[in-house]
Amino acid sequence: MNNLTKARRIAAAAMALMTACAAGITSAQAAPQGDPAPQGEPARYGPGAPGSGDPYFPSAGNGGYDVLHYDLDLRYSPPSDPAVPAGKLTAEATITLRATQNLDALNFDLRGLAVTAVDVDGKDVNHGAGPSDWTQVQDDASRTWELTVGLRPKLKAGQKAAITIDYGGTTGRPEDTTGALYGWVTTADGAMVVSEPDGAPTWYPVNDDPEDKATYSFHITVPEGKTAVANGLPGGKPETKAGWTTWTWEARDPMASYLATASIGDFTLSYGKGPHGLPIINAVDRGVTGPALEKTNAALALQPQMIAFLSDLFGPYPFEAFGAIVDDDSVDYALETQTRPVYSEVADEDTVVHELGHQWFGNSVSPADWKDIWLNEGWATYIQWLWAEHQGKSTVAKQFTDTVADLDSKNLWGLNIADPGRDNLFAEQVYHRGAAALHALRAKIGDQAFFAGAKEWLDRYSNSSATTEDFENVMEEASGRQLDAFFNDWLREGDRPAMP
Repeated sequence: MNNLTKARRIAAAAMALMTACAAGITSAQAAPQGDPAPQGEPARYGPGAPGSGDPYFPSAGNGGYDVLHYDLDLRYSPPSDPAVPAGKLTAEATITLRATQNLDALNFDLRGLAVTAVDVDGKDVNHGAGPSDWTQVQDDASRTWELTVGLRPKLKAGQKAAITIDYGGTTGRPEDTTGALYGWVTTADGAMVVSEPDGAPTWYPVNDDPEDKATYSFHITVPEGKTAVANGLPGGKPETKAGWTTWTWEARDPMASYLATASIGDFTLSYGKGPHGLPIINAVDRGVTGPALEKTNAALALQPQMIAFLSDLFGPYPFEAFGAIVDDDSVDYALETQTRPVYSEVADEDTVVHELGHQWFGNSVSPADWKDIWLNEGWATYIQWLWAEHQGKSTVAKQFTDTVADLDSKNLWGLNIADPGRDNLFAEQVYHRGAAALHALRAKIGDQAFFAGAKEWLDRYSNSSATTEDFENVMEEASGRQLDAFFNDWLREGDRPAMP
């Protein structure tokens, strides 16, 4: 068990439940009725599915429930030897959820960390193999990392529960299927936490499905002198006791699991405001110096202008805060972690506006499956083009022409960006062919229909997820035109598409 007392655990579960109810959000707004039984027979119960059904990551995510709120209590010791990337994480997660079917067991994704205790609504669950016990399987070869929790009493469809899990272990530098670092990446001075696509289970038990969005509370305890930065807004002043400081952050907007962060390091925090008083909180590692710091500061100073520009084009900024986490770790990474993107070493102007664009395209409206990622990256890249034109650096038309010429020279038209394959999620074509497709669409249907369709897309699927087919339908509605041939040409077919 962690050091939290049973009373503290029950109180945490109750508070999480209250937070979730107040938020009133779920990825499926109306809970289904569960598994009906023939009239006169008892209701049928079963386990939730151990995967969400994404073809690229079949074991990621879980079925049978919708998470409403994660309350994460993390205690982290960075590496004692900066040359050895091994930290120590001891944690407790209280997960408030609502059953979407009649459940006698459910699963969470958790990778590389060992569970020590589980309770449901304040009642301990035994560790074993019985129907009411919890078990943990970690199979790296099959990328299956499942914590199964038996439920006694069983959970009816529509019922809520708060499940508290104690866990921990040694952190390292996990890799995705391509060998790139992701998840809880241990650094010399702390941790850089960037989880796209399926790295969230490396640091907390989770329903790792972009369609299951939830609110979050973070309580991150680190050695005095270290700074912990997460999504959303501070939940009070940091508290220091006996050489340890606890940082609290509250993310009250629905968020996909891969967008959560709890980065730790030698950060300096700065506070500013964007349009309409939007809080902007930046965390820059003290190891970022010289030209990298100058470039970073210049780019971050443009955040209020960028937010105003994109709000005029696409509607109000969708969340409660914005900002940045700039780490001096040499991972060469940038990720649109919700409200507070993470950058390694430097945040330049193009990357900052790209990650800001993701707050609308990718964070507010997330991909229903990972094959739909071009809707994230194509839009964020196109937003870079729009910003460059706004700044007088280059027209969108020229950037389109240059991109097409580059794709021609590299013979990169062969990839179906609407279904690129698991290990091509971050291929160049997903970004550049995606952006070019959007500009070609704009040329085909006109500015009025294009930007009206973009706004409708964001309004219709705000705080949820959607597919490429959903996007096509919205653009057909906005333009009054049938666009199947266009989208097949620009997204799916392997030949050079017809130029506008």
